[in-house]
Amino acid sequence: MNSTYAVAPTRPSDESRAPGSRTTPLRLAIIDADSGFLQVVEKRVRARGWQQRVLPGAVPVDELVALRLGALVIDLAVLGAPGWAYLEQVCAALPALPVIVCTGPSTVAQRVRALRIGADDWLGKPCHPEELVARIEAIVRRGRLSSAPVERPALEAGEISIRPDQFQAFVGSRSLDLTRREFELIRLLATSGGQVLEREAIYQRVWGYAMAHGDRSVDVFVRKLRQKLERISPEWRYIHTHFGVGYRFAPERADGADEVAGTSSPAVDELDGDTMSAMEPERVLQ
Repeated sequence: MNSTYAVAPTRPSDESRAPGSRTTPLRLAIIDADSGFLQVVEKRVRARGWQQRVLPGAVPVDELVALRLGALVIDLAVLGAPGWAYLEQVCAALPALPVIVCTGPSTVAQRVRALRIGADDWLGKPCHPEELVARIEAIVRRGRLSSAPVERPALEAGEISIRPDQFQAFVGSRSLDLTRREFELIRLLATSGGQVLEREAIYQRVWGYAMAHGDRSVDVFVRKLRQKLERISPEWRYIHTHFGVGYRFAPERADGADEVAGTSSPAVDELDGDTMSAMEPERVLQ
């Protein structure tokens, strides 16, 4: 099995085409080393008019972008210990790419971790190739429906422009290079009308489930987000800490003082984070 695309000789149906396209067959890439399994999957891929490409390992993200994939299947066992970091990197850099983990025996904790990182589905081996293909079809179909054009205007705040259509924020033409999670965080804060959002509420709405005791993911991601904001817009402060409560988004000039009692500047907040870290182990969920 080589790494070139296997192109079906038959004309693909509309249901088998890539999301948002009516002329290009879906391009499927698989990171797997089971030649027998790959051959059977390829037969079903051909029958649907898709294109299949087998990747030997963790291909750099920029190469994945160049492949213009419609879906990616990953066997974490092939990648070994670095597989989790690679899965997280791919999901963060390509949030619109359907990613399915298809691997050997696993635990509930592993499956939950993959889904929370950003994988769209998990299928355990041994499995029937037809089920894998059906799951890919379902995810692609949902993606096509959710990608219908929707008018989502940019949100202007201080010097930054938050663009929901690109999952990014900009100062002029310069991007903050936000991960998907960082974008969801800044969009939530910026659309809260200057209200203070509690950490638990932020976690619930950005991560999608209840925050565990001692989890500092919100604080860590706010710190990362502040660092990116300060690098690209150093004359403004956007996110303000309310001790013991949470965070408030309000663009203010860096030379201005916080007017609300109980708030802190980013510099003071960093000290608060160190104090919290000394009190309990840091737990961060990506």
